[in-house]
Amino acid sequence: MTECSSVEQVARIVIRSLAAGKVVEIDGLGSFIPDADLGFRFEALRLPQVFIAYVREDAVLARRLYDSLEAVGFSPWMDEHKLVAGQNWPRAIELAIESSDFVLACYSANSVNKKGGFQAEIRYALDCARQIPLDEIFIVPVRLSPCRLPRPIERELHYVDLFPDWVEGLTRLVEMLRVG
Repeated sequence: MTECSSVEQVARIVIRSLAAGKVVEIDGLGSFIPDADLGFRFEALRLPQVFIAYVREDAVLARRLYDSLEAVGFSPWMDEHKLVAGQNWPRAIELAIESSDFVLACYSANSVNKKGGFQAEIRYALDCARQIPLDEIFIVPVRLSPCRLPRPIERELHYVDLFPDWVEGLTRLVEMLRVG
């Protein structure tokens, strides 16, 4: 069977199903939905967007978190995966935070006292969180290693530990993200 005939065959199945009033879901892409006015409409699958804030010293663990979230169906955002050469990176990061469903603030002994971009990202995320209803989860502190969280974060937000058991911590985080 040629590729063209396979595509045509799938198209015929979709058209027949829509004509019969059935929704056709294509895993990982979205759904074709019968529509009286248009014949059908396509609703793309929207994966929850998760911004990962971290310091360079924790890049290996941040990459592991990125890969783990992607594997379970989230759309993670990490600078080294999403920024391109020549891009206005401070503005791109702000836009990514604004458009994210969640911001994971990755804390470790490396990040808590380090000045720079990580702190700016967290402050910007806190500013964005002011526009979200108080009962909704937006910023999730994630401890990559034993460390003390900044008082304002510790006072208001519950955190998830990804140590000493990465799988257990990730399971808790993913459950929270799915509910949140």
